[in-house]
Amino acid sequence: MKRLITFVALFAFTILAANAALAAPAQLTWYGHAAFKVVTPNGKVLLVDPWISNPSNPNAEKDLAGLTKVDLIFLTHGHGDHIGDSVEIAKKTGAKLVATFDLQKAMVAYKGFPAKQAERAETGSFGGTISLLDGEVTVLFVPAIHGASMDTPNGPVYAGEPGGFLISVKNGPRIYHTGDTDLFSDMALLKGQVDLMLLCIGDKFTMGPVRAAQAVEMIRPKKAIPMHFGTFPALTGTPEEFKKALRRYGLEFLMHQMKVGETLTWK
Repeated sequence: MKRLITFVALFAFTILAANAALAAPAQLTWYGHAAFKVVTPNGKVLLVDPWISNPSNPNAEKDLAGLTKVDLIFLTHGHGDHIGDSVEIAKKTGAKLVATFDLQKAMVAYKGFPAKQAERAETGSFGGTISLLDGEVTVLFVPAIHGASMDTPNGPVYAGEPGGFLISVKNGPRIYHTGDTDLFSDMALLKGQVDLMLLCIGDKFTMGPVRAAQAVEMIRPKKAIPMHFGTFPALTGTPEEFKKALRRYGLEFLMHQMKVGETLTWK
């Protein structure tokens, strides 16, 4: 009997080890502007602000067609350059919407997001944390300083408050997508909790390179990835300026400039 128990335990351990070995590393893909894809070690697909067809993406049509499996769509706020292609993707894939309660309601009422894919289990508000995909992903709703109205044929409507997300992937990175925001002091509360910081640097409508560098200094992520720049002429902030600003804090080594279409593997 003792040998049988030992054998069963050894067999179970072998199965667990094999499953762990089969799990792929988490991945992060940038589609330009503020649009990212996260693939978890177990193959779940998350999209954040999926404006895949933005002007910075030369492979937009192919990339959009290739998104046939998406589990969750995260939206930071209701502006069109962040809602992007989310409704089309949701209708095609059945992806559920992760957003604040007010933004969820606005997406269903004014943009035609499928109501059955915008449920309370995937919503929250700032300071709240929710567990998704059977615990594979945990999300903290983080505030942002920006606007959040939603354009409709009858004019702009209320769509909640702007925000960002701290997305923690089991056996993967902790990703802070800032959304569109200015620098604010409460960012410092995330210090020590962020592996990949995806932060806007474009200026004019969000913080520019200098204030973005201050945000990195407060949070000290393992990597700082600039986004939301160069899509339009008005977004004048550049990665070069961002790196220069980081150098003032001795943190230029944290910057990782992704190319549109690039996939970063988390090890």
